[in-house]
Amino acid sequence: MLIRNISLLYGKELDYIPSTSVRISGKHIGQIGTKLSPQKNEVALDGEGLLMMPGLVNSHTHIGDSIAKDIGIDSGVEEKIHPVSGFKQKILKNSDKYHLTSFVKNSCISMIRKGITSFIDFREGGSEGIDLLKNATLGIPIRPIILGRIEYYQDSRAIKNNTPIPQFHKSSLQNFLLNCDGLGISGPNEFSDSALQYFAKARKIRAIHSAETEESNKISKKISGKTETQRALLVKPNFLVHMTYASKKDLVLAIKNRASIVVCPRANASLAEGIPDVDVMLEIGCNIAIGTDNVMINSPDMFREMDYLWKVSMAMKKKRLAPKDILKMATTNASQLLGGKIGIIQTGNLADCVFIEKHAIDLEPMHNPHASIVHRASENTIKAVMYEGKLVYGKI
Repeated sequence: MLIRNISLLYGKELDYIPSTSVRISGKHIGQIGTKLSPQKNEVALDGEGLLMMPGLVNSHTHIGDSIAKDIGIDSGVEEKIHPVSGFKQKILKNSDKYHLTSFVKNSCISMIRKGITSFIDFREGGSEGIDLLKNATLGIPIRPIILGRIEYYQDSRAIKNNTPIPQFHKSSLQNFLLNCDGLGISGPNEFSDSALQYFAKARKIRAIHSAETEESNKISKKISGKTETQRALLVKPNFLVHMTYASKKDLVLAIKNRASIVVCPRANASLAEGIPDVDVMLEIGCNIAIGTDNVMINSPDMFREMDYLWKVSMAMKKKRLAPKDILKMATTNASQLLGGKIGIIQTGNLADCVFIEKHAIDLEPMHNPHASIVHRASENTIKAVMYEGKLVYGKI
């Protein structure tokens, strides 16, 4: 397939190219250039008026709670989503699997229509939870990166005594790691140093919530004398989620440990837990991605997430983030979490792409493509979505 006369956000820096041609070779991006001509029997499409950008990557979700949208809307974070005592866990355990699967499917379809081609999910429920998400996404053109967890948590006494993970749960962990993409750990306040160091041995993606709330940071210091982030880094994570109350010292420590950060500003705000200091994160050189978090709290909409972050940062810090930097969080920065083959339009990468109508009523005239996408684009401005080289939504 050859797409001609297309505007493009190219490469790791999302460089704007006003007009070029892009060849799709199977599942991948092939050649890119202004002088490409259709080959024999090749489908050629006219991309005039369209902007081709990388498929969006939703770098943190809990899609399993799609069945619980807006339940307990005024409840606090611990009451809502604590991994042991939160009512979310009770809902998931007591809901029919058929119903859970149905609503997870709906969320996946919603994400595709909003230009999300990959999402990283923290999967509760052990092996059963992993299987549920796999079954729910069968036949749906979206890429779930599934980070599972064992249904085992330790209390403060076990943490102080540095109690190791029991052998039964170690065996369970090894078994389900064969069936998913890595570990999505609830947080350091539920595990001893010994347990966190055991998680670090997993030879797959490792991620952990850290410093989401002021209270969780206080608990960590009370139990261990260390910040949540200091203890979270014992996992040797590929990325830390939230970091809303991480100090600058913690952020520097994350960089030294080569850990990226995934922020979820709308979720933090809806739980009345503040906003991550993305400006400082960028200033000191953190690699930042962005996610929408729990579906029960937020719609899985990356356009709304980017727009909110751009504006709330200005409102709170009196300093506006560069729109391109925010768009990179949803695409090229997220690519670093997943090996570099998605989230970037360049030769050899998977052809996951979104086609934006430049002349959509909400976007025209598009003087600054990056800003237009971050704070004006929406599901309504998407003309088509491509997943692994195939148009799976809309048409060109």
